[in-house]
Amino acid sequence: MLNNDTIIAPATTYGQSSLNVLRLSGANALFIASKLARLDFNAIKSLIKPRLARLTKIYFEDGTLLDECILLYFKAPNSYTTEDVIEFQCHGGSFIAQNILQTCLKFGARLANPGEFTKRAFLGGRIDLSQAQAVAKLIESQNVNAHQMLMRHLKGEMQEFCENLRATLISFLAHSEVFIDYADEELPQDLLENLKQKLQVVLKNLKALLEQSQNKRVLFDGYKLCIIGKPNVGKSSLLNALLRNDRAIVSDIAGTTRDSIEENFVLGGYLLRLIDTAGIRESTDAVENEGIKRSLEKAKESDLLLVLFDGSLPLSAEDFQIIELLKAYKLQKKILVLINKTDLKMQLESKVLDEFNPLLLSLKGDLLNEDSLLERFKLRLEELLNENEKMESLLLVSEYQFQAVQECINALKNSLNPLENGELELFSFHINEALRAISTITKPYEYSQMLDVMFGDFCLGK
Repeated sequence: MLNNDTIIAPATTYGQSSLNVLRLSGANALFIASKLARLDFNAIKSLIKPRLARLTKIYFEDGTLLDECILLYFKAPNSYTTEDVIEFQCHGGSFIAQNILQTCLKFGARLANPGEFTKRAFLGGRIDLSQAQAVAKLIESQNVNAHQMLMRHLKGEMQEFCENLRATLISFLAHSEVFIDYADEELPQDLLENLKQKLQVVLKNLKALLEQSQNKRVLFDGYKLCIIGKPNVGKSSLLNALLRNDRAIVSDIAGTTRDSIEENFVLGGYLLRLIDTAGIRESTDAVENEGIKRSLEKAKESDLLLVLFDGSLPLSAEDFQIIELLKAYKLQKKILVLINKTDLKMQLESKVLDEFNPLLLSLKGDLLNEDSLLERFKLRLEELLNENEKMESLLLVSEYQFQAVQECINALKNSLNPLENGELELFSFHINEALRAISTITKPYEYSQMLDVMFGDFCLGK
């Protein structure tokens, strides 16, 4: 059920910009706008027409001119929230926007909770839950594949998928009810077998959806990219170069980085969770050994390995240890091998690394910013990330959807034995559980707490 109160929040971030936008939604939106414009309520209704921009002077509560801004009126139910909505498009900077917000609060609005505008759109029936979650993810999306998938959700493809699945499960229930009604008669075995085969097809498709979505979670959560190599090979220099700041300590002393350093980094539209690790070597230092242990754990957890070798030195025992690690991970992870310090005389036996198609570069000081080698590195990394990224199948995009599909799969698995044993009441119970689970993707059963948690992850003005 929709609230009767009127909410307001900035739809753009405060700061130095050409304009700011604030969104006011609720039954009293037009009335509050009339107060800021110092117009009679009937007058503002005749002046401000739905979906037409209107240049309007707005005032502080004491009548002092605050700004001359654009007012846009979206009349219910033809708005994002399905309520009356007023958008203030004011001049940039935080002062004007903050005072518009504060003045609206004085005239009866309240500050919106995070995600409350989208929550009202859902409660008003404008979008379903899968579309609402796509809105939140779309704001965070960093690459074209994630964007395209989320647009498919917004267009209602997940809703269509769930409705088709619901129809199939309901048909299972209908067959079960018919079988129960004729329980005194011997049921043809081919009918039960046919139902079982259809159920197994549904299970197979749901498992495939879950597996494909798990494999593509990096599109939304970011790739875990781990930089590994022996000490003093240039890992921290690479991290700093990519981030364009001195996040990691660069030193000639081996073992300077004793723990993992993590930063987010966007490359070619892909979100990378970049991890610089302690150098891999034999050490008697307990603290450094713990850092090395964590480095190996981070490498195991990563989606993509950036592996550095020192081209100015022959391969060492530590290098061969890393090469063995690469061979173990070759079929499991994307790997990019870099041979650093190529500005010095090459001592490394590069043939040993030929199977990994290494990239030669120099991370020496300020030369990196002027050198095209960094661009070559970025292009190679983008090629790795773009491999096999065709987005033909619909994917799950939120933890809530993963949970719902897993619960549906579990319920369908539990229904197989009762079906085979002719326990049709128990079979129907599990099918109903599957129905309940899949229905929550588009419309949850428990509104109160569940919706507050889900929409609480949105940004304030959405």
